[in-house]
Amino acid sequence: MATEEDVIESELKGKTLLVYMYILRANKSSVGVREVQRALGFSSPSVSAYHLNKLQELGLVESIRGDYNLIREVKVGVLKQFVTFGGVMLPRYLFYAVLVTTMLITYLIQFPFAPTRQSITTIILGIVPSIILWYETVKLWREKPG
Repeated sequence: MATEEDVIESELKGKTLLVYMYILRANKSSVGVREVQRALGFSSPSVSAYHLNKLQELGLVESIRGDYNLIREVKVGVLKQFVTFGGVMLPRYLFYAVLVTTMLITYLIQFPFAPTRQSITTIILGIVPSIILWYETVKLWREKPG
């Protein structure tokens, strides 16, 4: 039997996911049908109303006099890989990439390069994870819907 998370994950895709992400990013208590239509470039208000109603059926938003409020935040599918800060969705790997890169730069500033085995090993052990983490961050950013 499918869990509620499985149902939400199967329904939350395409334009419905774009509408959900717009509501997540909006720094407002509520959004209207026409606002969603304009922001996402839908052809008519009925398209945005359809997707907002779908989100309401999933229990993610509630409608109060035509305005929709986010009542539940879920992390399904591609959304699992993002963190929302003040309406900005950032890839999770970004924080690790910044941390490792900062540690590498700090090492290079404090200990100027000397061609010793220890120094070369330390630099390699800083550069490789930095490259991997930045690659994964950019890859996730490009896969982000909307």
